[in-house]
Amino acid sequence: QVQLVESGGGLVQPGGSLRLSCAASGFTFFSSYAMNWYRQAPGKERELVATITRTGSTNYADSVKGRFTISRDNDKKTVYLEMNNLKFEDTAVYYCSARGHSREVWGQGTLVTVSS
Repeated sequence: QVQLVESGGGLVQPGGSLRLSCAASGFTFFSSYAMNWYRQAPGKERELVATITRTGSTNYADSVKGRFTISRDNDKKTVYLEMNNLKFEDTAVYYCSARGHSREVWGQGTLVTVSS
């Protein structure tokens, strides 16, 4: 059974940093999946924040470019989201997903709260 588990969320002040992790289990060919970070703020739709393809190419939402970095460690079957210079508007539940082989698998999410 495939599973994604996010961790690393928490409370941080504006301008601070957090690193989220997404640990995968049960994936036979983890490296063949594109990995994504989404977020959903209260009262808003879920939005795509960052993507890293199986070849390591990355894409970011305009709102996080230059502040967030997505990376993956295929040996550890883990994807990371390094978040710097956090802003109030980054407050959301962050989800990771694995897309490939005609399916998308989701984690349960981790809450990031940016507050002074």
